[in-house]
Amino acid sequence: MIFNVLGCSGAIAAGCRTTAFLLDEDVLIDAGTGVGDMALDALARIDHILISHSHLDHVLSIGLLADSVMRARRAAGRGPIRVHALPETLAALRAHIFNGVIWPDFTRLPSAENPVLEFLPFAIGDVLKIGTRRIEVLTASHTVPACGFAVDGGASGWWVYTGDTGPNPALWMRLRGMKIAHLVIETAFSDEERQLAYISRHLCPAALGHELGQLPGSVEVHITHIKPGELDAVMSEIAQLGSAHRIRALSAGQSMHLAST
Repeated sequence: MIFNVLGCSGAIAAGCRTTAFLLDEDVLIDAGTGVGDMALDALARIDHILISHSHLDHVLSIGLLADSVMRARRAAGRGPIRVHALPETLAALRAHIFNGVIWPDFTRLPSAENPVLEFLPFAIGDVLKIGTRRIEVLTASHTVPACGFAVDGGASGWWVYTGDTGPNPALWMRLRGMKIAHLVIETAFSDEERQLAYISRHLCPAALGHELGQLPGSVEVHITHIKPGELDAVMSEIAQLGSAHRIRALSAGQSMHLAST
């Protein structure tokens, strides 16, 4: 399995794309602005989108993707793109995005019988089976209902993405029972803005250090969701944590590999 980082920034600026990961050729994990850098034929191969929560920087490309590939998928006889998310997230997408005002309802276009998007709910703790891949839905603690994802790489270990989350003891209880190959975790703000991080249920370096202290061993940790212009400040503060984990900033264009299960 190959995970390509399409976007991992907490906002937009030149060279910065918001959160999206491409698993192999057919699964998106979140659908931020990074999706827009994909070629049209690659977009048309996406069959599943897993969404961590309803905030715009993680869902913006769903509707634009549907509009781009609708004709190509229909010509190829492909079925709908399946959007997997918590029920509250799907309800938010219906009410606030695919409402005919902000964007057309692509769960009913080009027709109700053959839409380009299909919404499928899951729950925390569910294990999704997409082809040969097993993807567990993890708990997250954010300002809206949210989750993370863990992709089973068998003997290689798990690829774990926390989604947007503040401190979350339940997450570490689960992760301590996993062999983790890659941990993608957010740190949206510097310690100077720790109060804003607390209010918005994000992490700052000090909070990250406390969270990672609950995970034994030495794991490959990739920091995501840093705001544009804050990379050096955030990573400098993280370097001072003295963590046993191997921590580096995630970057768009980066790839991570796991053996297929």
